[in-house]
Amino acid sequence: MSHELILLRHGQSVWNLENLFTGWTDVGLTEEGEVEARMAGQLMAAEGLKPDVMFTSMLKRATETADLALEEAGWDDIPTKRSWRLNERHYGDLQGLNKKETADKHGAEQVLLWRRSYDIPPPALEADDERHPALDPLYGDIDPDDLPSAEALSNVVERILPYWFEEIVPELTAGKTVLIVAHGNSLRALVKHLDDVSEEDIVGLNIPTGIPLVYELDDDLVPIESHYLGDQAAAEAAAEAVEKQAG
Repeated sequence: MSHELILLRHGQSVWNLENLFTGWTDVGLTEEGEVEARMAGQLMAAEGLKPDVMFTSMLKRATETADLALEEAGWDDIPTKRSWRLNERHYGDLQGLNKKETADKHGAEQVLLWRRSYDIPPPALEADDERHPALDPLYGDIDPDDLPSAEALSNVVERILPYWFEEIVPELTAGKTVLIVAHGNSLRALVKHLDDVSEEDIVGLNIPTGIPLVYELDDDLVPIESHYLGDQAAAEAAAEAVEKQAG
């Protein structure tokens, strides 16, 4: 018996377009992002990949992508679970800053280290900074000590894996097709686990926006194969475009 898992990175967000570090800042989709989300729904519907259950982060660019994709596919009965553990990596004090200007200020090498090293986080937010998630009502029912002030990719892996094993794995082992709509770094963390990617290699992985990545898993939830839906050349080009972004 094989198990199907679909990973979907949200469509282009307003701050993606403006080249700002976004992290946990709750911005919505651009018009292009909405088109990408609807296209994802079309691709899944064309393959007959209707999920039995969906997981999303708590950030609106992911929830909007999920809603638009399901609406486009004509699916209005998918149970949905949302968790902060699927949120994007928290970029700490870089959040809201222009990526190019930040590189000019701190040096491209330093910013690249913050962005692409596995275990070096950017500068952390102070506890009283209005951008800190502990001050955001959206996370009011979560222990403030669990909420990050800055994260490296390694921290994202640490917060996602318990949720994977406790909430998502039981759905897969029950034979359900699972859709996860999240972010570049939270999905990168899951791919690292699924494909057993090294710490050195995972930082170079780029996941395109709005193109479903489908995994076929065996009974031990080890990947049998994975592929992007739609045109493979287009998916590769979209991944390259992500890599060329300054963050």
